[in-house]
Amino acid sequence: MRDLGAGFGYLLKGQRWVARHGKQYGFGLLPGLITLVLYAAALVALAFWGEDFVAWATPFADDWSSPWQGLFRGFLTVVLFALSLLLSVLTFTAVTLLVGQPFYESLSEKVDQDVSPDGTAPESGLPLWRELWISARDSLRIVVRAVLWGILLFALGFIPFVGQTVVPVIGFFVTGFFLTEELTAVALQRRSVQLRERLALLHSRKLLVWGFGTPLGLAFLVPFVAVFLMPGAVAGATLMARELLGEDTEGENEGDTEGDTEGDTEEEAAPGSASRALRRD
Repeated sequence: MRDLGAGFGYLLKGQRWVARHGKQYGFGLLPGLITLVLYAAALVALAFWGEDFVAWATPFADDWSSPWQGLFRGFLTVVLFALSLLLSVLTFTAVTLLVGQPFYESLSEKVDQDVSPDGTAPESGLPLWRELWISARDSLRIVVRAVLWGILLFALGFIPFVGQTVVPVIGFFVTGFFLTEELTAVALQRRSVQLRERLALLHSRKLLVWGFGTPLGLAFLVPFVAVFLMPGAVAGATLMARELLGEDTEGENEGDTEGDTEGDTEEEAAPGSASRALRRD
């Protein structure tokens, strides 16, 4: 149970980190805003034309008498919209990370530089197009897994009592796991950790993963919250990735809270300079 609290702690640490680094937070908001607009447009379109789509997809019900036709198609429309909402929550992180790959890579590197004892951050050494390809490929694999889980849980939801109590709880934990995988992938991919190895790492510390990802998944259900939490979630996932790999991490330099927003330029010019100065002394 200690890992559960530690995972939630990393989520909070990530939000604190971006709060102290205003410039990085501002850049980190852009991909989420772009993705939010795209998802909102898709859901609005579904709300307007979902009923027409269901009617088109169920021609066998055209001759049904009232009220059965309306009840049947109304139920399918609600199910379609509910599945779309679930899919949007499961895929929002993957799509946002793909859209904002350069932004989040930079943010993750800054976190590594800030907490690394030598002030450096691991680099993949791969060209940008290669990193984008790997990220898109791995994200697709994770989304497929998440969709399969979503279909399974949706089917189990029809079981009386269990479907209305146990299944939703399982669903939140599943969502939390996949969210954490997507977020830690930013830092782990830069360290050349492949998808299979990443999944093995996360499975070995499930409580840590659930403590981080499950509260985040719940928060993502609130409209617009995902956009504002994404930069901090990436920062927290980077810190957690360091623990999963057993890397040394320095304190978060709490004393730098004031003036960090204006001081980002200096930090970028000389990341980790404070720690190097201490070692020279």
